[in-house]
Amino acid sequence: MVDRALIDTLSFKSGDFAAKWKDLIRKTPHLKHYQTVDDANLKAMSREAYSLLGRTLERGLDRRIIGDFFVKLGKDRMEKGFPVSEVIYAVSLIQKTVIEYLMTDFVLDSTIRMYQAMGVVTQISEFFLLGSFYLIKGFLEETYVYMNSKDEVSEELLKKYFRDDFFFKKE
Repeated sequence: MVDRALIDTLSFKSGDFAAKWKDLIRKTPHLKHYQTVDDANLKAMSREAYSLLGRTLERGLDRRIIGDFFVKLGKDRMEKGFPVSEVIYAVSLIQKTVIEYLMTDFVLDSTIRMYQAMGVVTQISEFFLLGSFYLIKGFLEETYVYMNSKDEVSEELLKKYFRDDFFFKKE
């Protein structure tokens, strides 16, 4: 069972985590599109992920909820012109902020918390790995739709390069 204090921290300190994430984004030269976003919007971009992570740690891994969130995120970022590589990198930085918090500030309270944190890192990794899967799915779905409708690429050509039969399906 995940420590209630950790779950509460993910929700109540989401603003602090978002500020730390923003600082990581600003220091990373590979995130040129993210660096064009103002600070307030940049922080807002990560805040909901921390809250969802807290709910997931509390209730368990729900593929539907995680999938819905990350598919929408992938579609949104594609529509706004972000490269998929930057989106995945930015999401990995969200994960990094949580794990760094766990391994530094959170475990300082007790040895028991250190062991709990080590177990939670696996759950966090699963959350973000699954999230990345769905994020790419959403990003590619939106690319497919955009190419088909706006660029008028033929369905035949799209199916040649977008081979995943998982598109446009709800789990």
